[in-house]
Amino acid sequence: MKACDSRGVARIGVVTPYSNTNLEADLTLLRPPGVSFHVVRAGGYDLDRIPDSDEMRRFARAGLSDVLGLIMAARPDILLYGCTSATLASGPVMDRDFRLAIEAEAGVPAVTAAGALVDALKKLEARRIAFASPYTRTLNLEGAAFLNDAGFEVINTADVGRDLGSYGQGDLSPADVLELGLRASHVDADAIVLSCTDMRAVEIIDELEQRTGRAVVTSNQAMVHAALVRLGLPSRVPGRLAQRVSPGARASIASA
Repeated sequence: MKACDSRGVARIGVVTPYSNTNLEADLTLLRPPGVSFHVVRAGGYDLDRIPDSDEMRRFARAGLSDVLGLIMAARPDILLYGCTSATLASGPVMDRDFRLAIEAEAGVPAVTAAGALVDALKKLEARRIAFASPYTRTLNLEGAAFLNDAGFEVINTADVGRDLGSYGQGDLSPADVLELGLRASHVDADAIVLSCTDMRAVEIIDELEQRTGRAVVTSNQAMVHAALVRLGLPSRVPGRLAQRVSPGARASIASA
């Protein structure tokens, strides 16, 4: 880690799909003092096609070495792989192996968005999950299956009800995302997961937690939290995640 000054606390490298319009904006919202984010954009998928499971799997495999070569020139302390669906579509084993491959090539710790969701849910001691995303219905169900395979029980899902193009996910408003989270919420869920690094979910975390009484975990919130914890830095991301509150403490928080 770098010497502590106004910009030198830590450098976090970020890989994001080249059509993503919201991850960098969220990083600005979530950035702690002294931490800088260094972003490289990656292609490998067709902007004119629906970003379905096959497209996202291709993206995960496309040109990773070239992308890592670019981002490592910034000498980051840790890397974030900022596309949840790229590994969500292939299961927890692939996600773990993909992260380890990044770490082996880059020589620094790495966090995937999908893996960060899992880590966040474990820290919250959540077991029963409500899951929502702007993905195609098939990919949305694969995301729920990913969490089931990771040891959780997904008890309700919600999607937007139509196939969005490469820019459609990022064009959803915070109000759209809030409505999606409310539809996913379930009385027996410990947490609501809003999956997608290009969805404006960070802005509605607190409101959705207040309205549902459930912890809310989003891709970008979980990634940044995981990186800061890994670097030994304090995390002040929105929601209960930074407080590491278990589901059993829900009532006391809601009444505070």
